[in-house]
Amino acid sequence: MATDIVAQLADSLAKSGVAEKELSYKGQGRKLDDAQSVEDMVKEIQDFEGLQALRLEGNTVGVAAAQAIAKALETKNEFKCCHWSDMFTGRLRSEIPPALTSLGDALMLAGARLTVLDLSDNAFGPDGVKGIEKLLKSTACYTLQELRLNNCGMGIGGGKILAASLIQCHKNSSAEGAPLRLKVFIAGRNRLENDGATALAQAFQLMGSLEEVHMPQNGINHPGVTALATAMQHNTGLRVLNLNDNTFTEKGAIAMAQALKHLRSIQVINFGDCLVRPKGAIAIAESVAEGLPILRELNLSFCEVTEDAALAVALAVKDKDQMEKLDLNGNCLGEEGCKALKDSMEDMNMAEILGSLSDDEGEQEEDEDEEDEEEEDEEEVDEEEIEEEEEEEEEEEEESFKLSTPVPASRPPDVSSFLSFPSPDKLLKLGDRRAILIEQQVDLSDATKTAEAFLKIASVYKEEQSDVKNAVLDSIDSILRKAFSTPSFQGFTFVSSLLVLLGLLKSEDKVKPVLVVPGHLHVLEHVVRQDYFPKENVAVLQAFMSRNNKVLDSCVNARNNLQSTLQRVRAES
Repeated sequence: MATDIVAQLADSLAKSGVAEKELSYKGQGRKLDDAQSVEDMVKEIQDFEGLQALRLEGNTVGVAAAQAIAKALETKNEFKCCHWSDMFTGRLRSEIPPALTSLGDALMLAGARLTVLDLSDNAFGPDGVKGIEKLLKSTACYTLQELRLNNCGMGIGGGKILAASLIQCHKNSSAEGAPLRLKVFIAGRNRLENDGATALAQAFQLMGSLEEVHMPQNGINHPGVTALATAMQHNTGLRVLNLNDNTFTEKGAIAMAQALKHLRSIQVINFGDCLVRPKGAIAIAESVAEGLPILRELNLSFCEVTEDAALAVALAVKDKDQMEKLDLNGNCLGEEGCKALKDSMEDMNMAEILGSLSDDEGEQEEDEDEEDEEEEDEEEVDEEEIEEEEEEEEEEEEESFKLSTPVPASRPPDVSSFLSFPSPDKLLKLGDRRAILIEQQVDLSDATKTAEAFLKIASVYKEEQSDVKNAVLDSIDSILRKAFSTPSFQGFTFVSSLLVLLGLLKSEDKVKPVLVVPGHLHVLEHVVRQDYFPKENVAVLQAFMSRNNKVLDSCVNARNNLQSTLQRVRAES
């Protein structure tokens, strides 16, 4: 106990020491467009002896202003902490990479040794990662301990660039006898998906030094979860693992349960809204029971966990002396199951650590379980078939190249592949007839299925890529024009389904909302301006878009633009 107090005191003193050598402009809301706008800031940086940390959060920095600040940082060889989250609000996406490159080059020139790099809440996408790629590989990041990139819209491409940079940094630093030992990695809300997560898993496995990993809301399914699970086994000092709102299913949950057996230092596990299901929850419970002596928090909320599995989890935490919170809310326990769980926790004198069960979904019907399993099996078969088709295509191309024979006639575009796993490239490959091909695949008389197709197509929208943008909008216009012109089509049901799928409206049915991306709102903004869209539905959309809903937090600019358009359209109608 005395040792812990001394350690905490030392940590506190260390932090206060950095604070004394910190220059902060946090939350000042400055619009810094050019060198003139940062003259006072530059002078303060230049005059600050031994500067170790600079806070620029909550301002908006242009390219010229960033270059001026960078020039002032070129002599700061004691610099350690970049607190640069939310500093490009309202900037063009093209402005961000050169601004980051200037700042990074300055730190490298100064000979800085960074410990913290925080660029969260800057929607810079893959290009923004390219802006820090050189910095991440340099000597300035050999000492990096915390990398915070939450809500940056990196996507799969950005995740791969980031992973490659970290791997290179580890290789370079290892060659100098001081390998990169990153402790904290935060990258929630980035649409990393399986490929991005798998790439990062390779970097995590190589480093083996992580203590905190936060990657919620990234659209990661069981292949990516399994890759992360393998990587986590090599990070035995891990204390916090937050993968909330990704889709484990049983396969991913079982893989993660195996990883937990190697993580005896773990204190916080957040697998909430990860669809671990009963078998996954039981596997996790077994790992918890067998080890994890200092576990404090376990979150398996909204995971379709049933009564038996929940009781297994409760029993698993029985001897965890440091346990503070067990969250099993939003599962499928039913009234009797909730009572049994509460009684079980009371019998173990642990009732106070059990979270609320107010959002329990009720006992799951057996038919529903069977349907879920069948759907999962079908999804896995579809994934395997698509992978096999892609491998066959690659083999055919390689063989034809080797033999210098004519390339075989290409297969007709696969609409089902696009609708199952949407990507800009797949949409473009459908060619000029893409709208017709999609119409043939989707039942446009069904408003809900049309809403699902809308979100899949809109998810690949890219404002900066005109070919993709036009392909998305042309396809959407063609499909919705045809749908709304059908007499039996229910426009209000379409809008309601859209709101449910976006997580803005609760449904009596069990519907898992999609991960909202700016493309959804950009395309919706386009649609409400078209003559085929019923103007009576504009007011409904406006009412829901104006509510304070966290699911739209990652799309602030797109949401604001949509609200303005809805208001204008409503005023004109």
